[in-house]
Amino acid sequence: MQKKYRIKKTSEIDAIFNQKKRVSGKYFNIFYQLSENDSFRFAISIGKKYGNAVRRNLMKRRIREIIRKSKDLIKPFDFVVVAKPDSNELNFETIKKEMLKLLTRAKIMEEAK
Repeated sequence: MQKKYRIKKTSEIDAIFNQKKRVSGKYFNIFYQLSENDSFRFAISIGKKYGNAVRRNLMKRRIREIIRKSKDLIKPFDFVVVAKPDSNELNFETIKKEMLKLLTRAKIMEEAK
């Protein structure tokens, strides 16, 4: 993903968490707020309870790919995806289905037609 789609500063991520707008599922939480930019920006958070570095990085790559493929449908929001440890054993298709469901429920993403 290009740099314009990333949130890197801890202060920006904390601001999104403090907004307290979120949607939760069994495997992911998505915290969000309206963006000041024309495009969306996102960050991914995966705790150490999830697994070792290899597993955490695999999940990050999968989430980035799902967002990259859906970027035309995503509205200008800043959001943080938090992966719960239960999502450790999911395959790509299940992760994609859960992520898209949560993004649509939060009204971050337009429903695909």
